[in-house]
Amino acid sequence: MLLLPLLLKATLLRLASGSYHPFYNGFYYNHIMNDNGDEQDKVDYFSGSKLVVEASRDPVYSYNGANVTLPCRYRYEPDLGPKRKIRIKWSKLRDDYTKEQDVMVAVGKTYVAFGDFKGRAHIRKAGEASWHEASLLISDVRLKDDGKYRCEVIDGLEDESDVVDLRLQGIVFPYQPPRGQYRLNFHEAEQVCQDQGAILANFNQLFQAWSEGLDWCNAGWLADGTVQYPIRLPRKPCGGVHLAPGIRSYGPRHRHLHRFDAFCFSSALKGEVFYLDRLAGMTLEEAKQSCQDAGAEIARVGQLYSAWKFAGLDRCNAGWLADGSVRYPIVTPRANCGPAEPGVRSFGFPRKGRFGVFCYRER
Repeated sequence: MLLLPLLLKATLLRLASGSYHPFYNGFYYNHIMNDNGDEQDKVDYFSGSKLVVEASRDPVYSYNGANVTLPCRYRYEPDLGPKRKIRIKWSKLRDDYTKEQDVMVAVGKTYVAFGDFKGRAHIRKAGEASWHEASLLISDVRLKDDGKYRCEVIDGLEDESDVVDLRLQGIVFPYQPPRGQYRLNFHEAEQVCQDQGAILANFNQLFQAWSEGLDWCNAGWLADGTVQYPIRLPRKPCGGVHLAPGIRSYGPRHRHLHRFDAFCFSSALKGEVFYLDRLAGMTLEEAKQSCQDAGAEIARVGQLYSAWKFAGLDRCNAGWLADGSVRYPIVTPRANCGPAEPGVRSFGFPRKGRFGVFCYRER
């Protein structure tokens, strides 16, 4: 009894890697290519019925920690009657479509999910009368789930697919380490974003942030290894006054040798950020302990930005964060609270001083 599930899983793994068939030219050749196939199957495959796959034309929006459905369905024209046992394969694509990451493969009621999607990816079971269901359910959405997904339906010689765009609602913020400007190679930029509860932003996320008002003159790494920066108000130090507003690009840079800042991306939070203070303020170590005493942890930069944007956190009191920086979020600008625009203000990385603290607690 144990042998059959193991054989089925091995078959699914070969299907996901594309190595199940002796050659591949855009179609999957099934048993109809030999003399062992059922004659009725051969008639069905060559009867002129067309496999149609349809995915969501509009982007699907979600946020960190949520559950999301990527709509995809298929049918035959004309309809072949009872549902056939087909294969459904979901893959995550790079922005340039040159590479893809296996998400899951399903044959009938049996499926295998891969990598970070294990335990989180499923096929939706319900379907309409004239359509068959192929939608992908992703639970506990993560920041790096953002991107394009291919829904592929395979029925013998028929192989059709469509693409769904999953976009996380989030915020892009520039980040410099305590050592100062332009100190990070690509891999260090990836790490500092992760340390701040975020990931390196992609171009689409940076462009969205620019369209919402982000203006930043320092160049930073993006997830594809390019270095870019968003300018709303052209000025001499930022590409010149004669260039139109937009995203300035240095193009791809050497991931080990070249050093810049980072553009990090964070999404909505599952928990809450709150402020604590003492009459005489706190050192960084005292601030960390105060958060622990409150059943929380000291907040990271990405968490503060998320709370500012999505929870409306507005506090005109400076507080420590986990990286040793001191910042405060302003939704409604007012006197003695910094510039006239909303934003997260920064005091940098003070070596001395006593401040309040921003803490993060899971709900």
